[in-house]
Amino acid sequence: MPRFGQVASAMVTPFDAEGRLDLDAARDVARWLEANGNDGLVVAGTTGEAPTLTDDEKLGLWAAVAEAVTIPVVAGAGSNDTAHSVHLTREASKLGVAGILALCPYYNRPSQAGIEGHLRAMAAATDLPLMIYDIPIRTGRKVATATLLRLARDVPNILALKDAAGNPGETARVVAEAPSGFEVYSGDDGLTLPLLAVGAVGVVGVATHWTGPDHQELLALWAKGDVEGARRVNARLLESFAFETGDEAPNPIPTKAVLRVLGLAVGQCRLPMGDAPDWVEPRAREVLAALEEARAA
Repeated sequence: MPRFGQVASAMVTPFDAEGRLDLDAARDVARWLEANGNDGLVVAGTTGEAPTLTDDEKLGLWAAVAEAVTIPVVAGAGSNDTAHSVHLTREASKLGVAGILALCPYYNRPSQAGIEGHLRAMAAATDLPLMIYDIPIRTGRKVATATLLRLARDVPNILALKDAAGNPGETARVVAEAPSGFEVYSGDDGLTLPLLAVGAVGVVGVATHWTGPDHQELLALWAKGDVEGARRVNARLLESFAFETGDEAPNPIPTKAVLRVLGLAVGQCRLPMGDAPDWVEPRAREVLAALEEARAA
C-alpha cells in the first residue's frame, strides 16, 4: 500500500448554514469516506476551499479529521508565502497528520529556483513526508521535472508527487528517474488510468468522494494486469469526472452537491465559489443514478 493510501480524496470542508466551519460534519465526512473506498485524505486543499479558511480553522480541521479516522491524513499547509507555509507546516506537524501537501506557489509566479527554495523550506520545517502538488493550471507555474527530480534526490522527506500537470510523458520521466520509494499520485481524475500506465501508485481525487469503491476496483484490476477491465471501470466514471467541475459550477460545488444528496451535511461553499446553481443538485442525482446503473450492468 502506498504511504498515503492508493485512493485518497481531496476532502471538502463542511460549513453550516451560516458559513461557519463545522468540525462535527468534517469528522462525519472523513469517516464516511474511509468507509466508502478511501484509504487516505488530503485536508484543506483546493477542494477543501483552503483559500477561504483561517489558520485557526485549518488547524482545527486537521486535528479533527486526523483524530476521526485511521487512514493517513495529509495537511494542505502550502501557500504562495514561504514563511506562512513554513509556519503552518510546523503547526500541522503537531496534530497527528501523516504528511504535508506542499503546493507550488501560485499567483506570484516564481522562478524554478524560487519554487525549489520554497519547497525545501517547507520540507525543513517538519520530519513528516511531503507530497509536492504540481498543478500549473492553478498556480501559473509548472514544477519542472528537473526540479522535482533534484528535490526527490536531495531532500529525504520529499517522498511523493500529486501530479495534475497533464503531461504523462513528463510523469513517466519522474517515475523512471526518481529514487526508489518516491511515489507519484494522479491529481487529475481523468488522467488516473494513463498515469497508472507510467507508474503512478494511486490517485488524490475529487470524484473519489462518491467513486471510492470504483477506484479501488480499477486499481485492483490494473494491479493484476486486467487492462481491459480497468478501462471498463474508468469508462463507468467518465460522467462523474465531467460533472466534478466546470465553468458554471467549479469544484467543489458539484462534490458538495453529491454529498448533500447522499445525506452528508457539508453545506454550501464560501464565496468566491458561493452557493450551487439550482441545476447542480438535480444533476448530481442523475450522475449518481447513472453510476449505480453502470455498476449493476
